[in-house]
Amino acid sequence: MKGKARSIERIVEEQIKNWQLSQVERRKKKVSTPVITISREPGSGGRLLAEEIAREHAFDLFHQEVLHKMAASAKVNATLLGTLDERALNTLENWIASLVHERHLWPDQYMQHLMKVIGIIGKHGGVVVVGRGANYILPPENRFRVRVVAPLEIRIGHVARNFDVSRDEAKKRVIRTESDRRAFIRKYFNADISEPTQYDLVINTENISIETAAKTVGSAVGI
Repeated sequence: MKGKARSIERIVEEQIKNWQLSQVERRKKKVSTPVITISREPGSGGRLLAEEIAREHAFDLFHQEVLHKMAASAKVNATLLGTLDERALNTLENWIASLVHERHLWPDQYMQHLMKVIGIIGKHGGVVVVGRGANYILPPENRFRVRVVAPLEIRIGHVARNFDVSRDEAKKRVIRTESDRRAFIRKYFNADISEPTQYDLVINTENISIETAAKTVGSAVGI
């Protein structure tokens, strides 16, 4: 989702308007559109892939920074919950309860909010979600889970070029970010972020362009 300068409240307000308009069309067509989750190694191009998929298929895009801020705002949580009817809200609450039980989770307040935010996004569908463990939160019928990887040296090169830093500094950034993401998933989901069976599709961007990868995901999802 573009526009970092906008407030989270403004982003949510615009998104709710989009959902209200798209719900009318979905009810007419009786079509359920999926949620594509993107988990990525730092420097692998996962963020670019998410943006390309969203652009090509006119999906809404939620980066992890926006998800984090949404989960941290009680006001945003209340506003988002208001976009679901009672039946959908009960389904969401039941799914979160079963997720906590099956994965033996002990969610704090932030995690409870995050699960609700991502769950609500999943209920509306037609979105690409980057990071924040969305692939562990959404139920199987609502998600298509993508993991984006690349060899370490290639990822270091990407970060060095994109951020105009030395390779040594780029390596530190890649390793630090990778460690932080691994720790987040281990802490909140009792899972290994690099385990391939946690995903429906793993893409190595070493020799595949972002455009080709986006078409591969679209074909796999059937959109």
